[in-house]
Amino acid sequence: MNIFSKKTPEKKLRTQYETLMKEAMTAQRGGDIVKSSELHAQAEAVLKQLDDLKSNPTT
Repeated sequence: MNIFSKKTPEKKLRTQYETLMKEAMTAQRGGDIVKSSELHAQAEAVLKQLDDLKSNPTT
């Protein structure tokens, strides 16, 4: 395990996506459906960025 390695943009987006999805799940379980929907929308936007990054990799 290399603790000094930098996060790639892909890893950073993946982590952000996973965090948003966890927060959305927590909001939904807590009964805040509106917040859950907003977080899901944000997560979908991050997922789209991730897909765009994968389809157009820059060197």
